[in-house]
Formats: sequence, structure tokens, C-alpha cells
Amino acid sequence: MSSPVESRRRISGASAGTLLERRAHALGSAYRLFYDRPVHLVRGEGVWLYDAQGGAYLDAYNNVPVVGHCHPRVVEALSGQAAILNTHTRYLHESILDYAENLLATYPAELNRVMLTGSGSESNDLALRLARHYTGAEGIIVTRHAYHGNTSVTAEISPALGPSYRRPPHVRLVDAPDTYRGHGDVAARFVQDVDEAIKDMAAHGIRPAALLVDTVFSSDGLFTDPAGFLAPAIELVQRAGALFIADEVQGGFGRCGTDMWGFQRHGVMPDLATMGKPMGNGHPMAGLVARSEIIDAFGRDCRYFNTFAGNPVSCVVGMAVLDVIRDENLMQRALQTGDALRVSLREMMARYPRMGDVRGAGLFTALELVEPGDERKPDGKLAHLIVNDMREHGVLIGSAGPGGNVLKVRPPLVFSEDDARLLCEALEASMGRCV
Repeated sequence: MSSPVESRRRISGASAGTLLERRAHALGSAYRLFYDRPVHLVRGEGVWLYDAQGGAYLDAYNNVPVVGHCHPRVVEALSGQAAILNTHTRYLHESILDYAENLLATYPAELNRVMLTGSGSESNDLALRLARHYTGAEGIIVTRHAYHGNTSVTAEISPALGPSYRRPPHVRLVDAPDTYRGHGDVAARFVQDVDEAIKDMAAHGIRPAALLVDTVFSSDGLFTDPAGFLAPAIELVQRAGALFIADEVQGGFGRCGTDMWGFQRHGVMPDLATMGKPMGNGHPMAGLVARSEIIDAFGRDCRYFNTFAGNPVSCVVGMAVLDVIRDENLMQRALQTGDALRVSLREMMARYPRMGDVRGAGLFTALELVEPGDERKPDGKLAHLIVNDMREHGVLIGSAGPGGNVLKVRPPLVFSEDDARLLCEALEASMGRCV
């Protein structure tokens, strides 16, 4: 039996052209599309996406549908609750309490309060508001190519948004702990950079409120190892009176395989942890957890209300996602499949010197492409070619990192070892065509 990749068909240029024209007129130029030849998707199931002509694409990129596209249990929960009641948190309903209690059970006991939002951007925005209120300080430390959202506040701490980014006076940027190009102890280097950032703030009369990092450093190029390297920097930040905010939008919900949350790999305790995209498997929901004293201090002085956050439909969807992760043992699958994938990619490296590094944890893998020679110079052009060539042959991946040269493989957690083999076969064929 042929795989969906082998039997896929191309979308028609006319259909895509019509959609592009309509987008230009209705949405304008601020929106962006993936791939040189955009994909017109109409259906998804598990790890597969299908275009308007029935062509299939192996989805090795999207972390939003964490338990797979259109998982039946999630769809059933959503449609069932939508037929009964959907309202907001100013009324009593059980679903928000059931969800909050079950979500908190996945975190250390110290993180014992939940606040819900509609997007990861809102979660990080709210986390910064909480941190500033609790500490009375303003300064924020993030990594040099971070992405934390698109509100006005989170855009100020998201240099990955592009060349228009301008660092505000209260923000300090530090290098991500690059284990490929870094020299020596990455933990020591990272804590040194954070220390210098705190001292520079002090020199300008700014007190630090928070260090906010994506716990897998995905936008910076994905740096997950060695486990524990975050600990010294977190200890320093908290000793300085600031809070540690763990951004779990990309590293959370079991993606790293060994733990439910990315910060747990490092043996650290955040003061707040934010969540987003995978929380609702595509349904728009997000949130944060925090220590009770942070929430209580905020609640004494401020009011918080979010019409869509915590509605009954979102909460039963979130419960279904947690249930599927547990019942289908998806963390263990992420660990096994991810390990097998990286073994295959490292074997491929011997045949393709342009493959400079393979790294990752669980079902989050980075493959760094470099120019010929020993300088480890990023090759963003080759990465662009590979991403688009694989799209043409029915496999969807992305790219990341300051040089745009890191192939990003971040599939739904239902991705199997057979799916990983399909991915590797497609990548090897693409390397043969593009290098």
C-alpha cells in the first residue's frame, strides 16, 4: 500500500492564485504564508494534512495540534459542550474548576494557581504584568532571538520579529546557550550574560522584574542540552529579587518526552509558567500558572477579566487534550520517536557534511545546515531550499534561528517511528536534490 506522501497530488496553480489575490485584497500585506508555493489545506487527521485536490502532507512541523489534527476525543468534547452552554467566568461553572485542578496536578505543588487567556501572547503579556506588579520593578531579560508574542508588550521582548525590532530601555538581550558554536560551559556562559544584564540595568537605574525564556529556546535555534544548564541563571535571577517566567508554549505538554514541562528538565522552579498553542489542540486557549502569593498580590490591587478565557467549551477541550496525552502515553511516544529520529539524522550527517548539528529533546528536533568548510557558517539559503523542496514532496517542516538555517521538526505527539522514517527518507532525497 502506498503512503499518503507517495499518492499525493499537486494543488492547481489557478486555485492558489485566486486565493492569494483574495488574501491580498481582504487581509493586506501584514500576513505571511509558509513556503514559496503556499499550501491550500482543507482537512487534517492525525499527522496528515490534505490539500484541496486530496494530496497528503506529512505534518512534521505543527505543535499546535499536539495530540494530532482533529483528534476524535477533542472534537467530541468541543461539539458536545458547544451544544449545551458556552459563557464566561463571571458565572459559576464546573468545567473551569475541573480543568484548573487537573492542569495544576501536572505542575509542582508550588505553582498552585491558574489564570486563563486566549493566546500565548496574552499569557506572556499577563505574566509580565504580574511580575512587575509583584516586584515593583520594570526590567526584563530575554534571549537575543526570542519570540514571546505579538501584543505591544510582548513584541517589545521578541527580537525574532525582524529588523524593525527596537529594544526598549527596560529590556536586556542575552545570547542563547548555543551548544553548537559556544565554547566551554554553556551554563557558566549563560549565567554570566544574565549577571551582566542585571548589572547593566542597575547602572541605568533599572531593577529587574523577570527573566523570561522559552525553555527549549526554539526561536533561537533549539537548545535543550545539557539538562540543568538553566539552573545557575535562575538562581541568580531569583536572588536578585526578580522572577523567572518559563515560556512553555513550545516546550510544554510533554513535547520533551521526559517531563510534562520544559523547565522540569533543568530541575528549576519558575515563579510563573505560560502556555499557549497546544493547550486546546488548535482551539484558541492559553494560560499561565503561578505561585499563589503572586496572584494574590495582583488580585488585591487589580481586576482581571477575559471574556473568552476559561469558557466551558475551552475548558472541556483542554481536559480532553490532557486526557489524551495521558491515556495514549504520548510523552513516552515523543521520547522514543524523537530519539529514533535523531539517531537516523546523525547517521545521515556522515553522508552530508552540510548537516552541521542535530539536537533536540523528545519530539522537537533541530538540524543545523552550514556552508562548506569548518567555520560553521549558517546556510539559510540551503535551509530555505530544503523546506520548500520537502513541501513539494509532501512533507512539512520549518526553519528557525537567527540565520534561518536550522530545520525545525516539531510534529504532533502522535508522530510514530514509521512517520519518522518517512520524514528521513524525504529529507535524504531533498538533500540529494538541493545540495
